[in-house]
Amino acid sequence: MPRRTKIVATLGPNSSDEQSIGALIEAGVNVFRLNFSHGTADEHRQRAVAIRKLGRALKMPVGILCDMQGPKIRIGRFAQDRQFNLQNGSTFCLDSQMPVDAGNGDGVYIAQALLEDIEQGSVLLLDDGRLTLQVRVKTAYSAFCTVVQGGILSSNKGVNKFGGGLSANALTEKDKADIKTAATLNTDYLAISFVQSKQDIEETRELLKQAGSKAHIIAKIERAEAITDALLPGIIASADGVMVARGDLGVEIGDANLVAVQKQLIEAASAANKVVITATQMMESMISAPIPTRAEVFDVANAVLDGTDAVMLSAETAVGQYPIETVKAMARVIEGAEKHPLAQRSKHRINEIFERIDESLALSAMYVANHLKGVKAIICMTETGFTPLLMSRITSSLPIYAMAEKLGTCEITALYKGVIPVPFDTSNLDPSTINHCAVEKLREHAEVVDGDLVIITKGDFVNVHGGTNTLKIVRVGDVIR
Repeated sequence: MPRRTKIVATLGPNSSDEQSIGALIEAGVNVFRLNFSHGTADEHRQRAVAIRKLGRALKMPVGILCDMQGPKIRIGRFAQDRQFNLQNGSTFCLDSQMPVDAGNGDGVYIAQALLEDIEQGSVLLLDDGRLTLQVRVKTAYSAFCTVVQGGILSSNKGVNKFGGGLSANALTEKDKADIKTAATLNTDYLAISFVQSKQDIEETRELLKQAGSKAHIIAKIERAEAITDALLPGIIASADGVMVARGDLGVEIGDANLVAVQKQLIEAASAANKVVITATQMMESMISAPIPTRAEVFDVANAVLDGTDAVMLSAETAVGQYPIETVKAMARVIEGAEKHPLAQRSKHRINEIFERIDESLALSAMYVANHLKGVKAIICMTETGFTPLLMSRITSSLPIYAMAEKLGTCEITALYKGVIPVPFDTSNLDPSTINHCAVEKLREHAEVVDGDLVIITKGDFVNVHGGTNTLKIVRVGDVIR
């Protein structure tokens, strides 16, 4: 049974040469993440070219996700780039009038915009939550804080406010320039950091359009306010997918709340027919160890059972010592989790009324696939990838083969749970032979033999957006029309 849950891997200094990228694809990577928080435009361009070249050479369409840096709010720098050990109970000042590079053991620079978002009693978390400060006295230009949880603090560390409420815009000027770069790379996905509302998604889509890109937008959920009932539905509806970015989100809402929120986000995205990625520290120990911890194994498996489309590796593959081993380990864990009955059942929209023909066909096909004995695969001929996306919302043990003439569509569907992209050029085929040729294409994957049943969905006219209106069940080995 092919692995259904996809793997997103971040490229970095330890994994960006062609040999490593090829090995990562063969190990199981479905989508590569280019992290625009690091690296130059030229470095990202070289990586994108290598991904396209190797994915096609290996006949394994692989997607590209460009991840924008976003407005990471940081403290200033300490003089001579020193670091200081803040002691519990001591006082530490965040000061907007201090020179940016003159921090010391008593205080450090912070932007005035941050000071306007905090008040007496606010709890601030520095360096991804490793240090905790509570604002004791707030003035116009500074915040005198008590160190609640101390530790080593160095220059340029990030700042979060517990409970959310920092108002920095999701898109920075750097992000706007990087969106143009991503468009030139023909990226399949573009991830926006620190999304606060649907307006952030709409602005991003307009910027992509101006840059000549139709990339799908992934909203990274990492702010406390983004998960509220007032804002989350609009974000999900406006985006093409969401990322459960558990780093900053966990800092803002607290670790104890993160498990329930992860499940909520995955369920909400799936119900809205949107793709969802679960990210951050999934196999963190494998940055420096050849095997994962048992806790990491259960974390990945839990995300699979929650119904995520993909799990993501960050530093593990970007700078880690064992990038190939990490991907292989993640693939093994996913395959193990997918054997559990929970990963093979679905109640998705079972009692709802549909308004679209293609949606009805997609979900009907999956119902037949899950209930008709002898079905071994689903063939979905698609122009944009929307029908296989709908199919992938249904939990099943059967593979969905998205057959598309456009390579871009194949690479988009590489992220969808349970979907295997297959380039399929029908331009020179007689319409009466297309179904037969599609089934024969499956034989190349060694997935079907004579006597197996295969479900085929397509439209009356090939390569027409939104035209899926036909469902057919055929038997391999028979004369297929």
